[in-house]
Amino acid sequence: PQVVERCVAAAGYSVGEFAALVFAGALGFAEALYAVKVRAEAMQKASEAVPSGMLSVVGRREANYKFACLEARKHCESLGIENPVCTVSNYLFPDSRVIAGHLQALEFLQENARKYYFKRTKMLPVNGAFHTRLMEPAVEPLAEVLKSIEIQKPLLCVYSNVDGKKYMHSKHIQKLLVKQVVSPVLWEQTMHSVYERKQGTEFPYTYEVGPGNQLGAILKQCNLKAWKQYKHVDALEDEEAAET
Repeated sequence: PQVVERCVAAAGYSVGEFAALVFAGALGFAEALYAVKVRAEAMQKASEAVPSGMLSVVGRREANYKFACLEARKHCESLGIENPVCTVSNYLFPDSRVIAGHLQALEFLQENARKYYFKRTKMLPVNGAFHTRLMEPAVEPLAEVLKSIEIQKPLLCVYSNVDGKKYMHSKHIQKLLVKQVVSPVLWEQTMHSVYERKQGTEFPYTYEVGPGNQLGAILKQCNLKAWKQYKHVDALEDEEAAET
């Protein structure tokens, strides 16, 4: 409980942003859950419209992701695909990105990984290009539901995936949560914003709440000193312990 009382900032990755806003008192739990349901269903529908996916990439220092995506889009055009999508959808940590778009573009990048200085590529187990313009059909349903929900000013700083900056007020939250569906997740940039400190200042304790510790692994790559104050809290483990 004292950790919650002393908390100064929160951030959530992709759909986790709703959890961060609930924690900060900006959204009610039930309303946020409903918004997440609408968002998920609309994004699933958008995914079914175009064969698309997401490719996790670890690149060398020389890797030029924008150029690689441009060439992958040109490849798609040569196959007769109109307005192909291939773009960075998630900035994870230095030299690590997720690229999303048409499946043919992602396959092209995998086949030409060495040319673009990609050390490792791995298709993610999803069937949609989340956080790209292929998700545009999901924008309107989410915008409508967020208009019907009461959004408060957060009680503590919550950082947005869209620009890596703090949310300012309720209208700002409403606008950026919609924009987030078709915008890249700037997680690496968010980590720099959250942990920006004057030299010599101690880093705060960081808690990752929920299943998995992927965000902790990313933090370690972004800021080793901040990661030393990191702990993972799995709510399900706590519940299981209480039941036994």
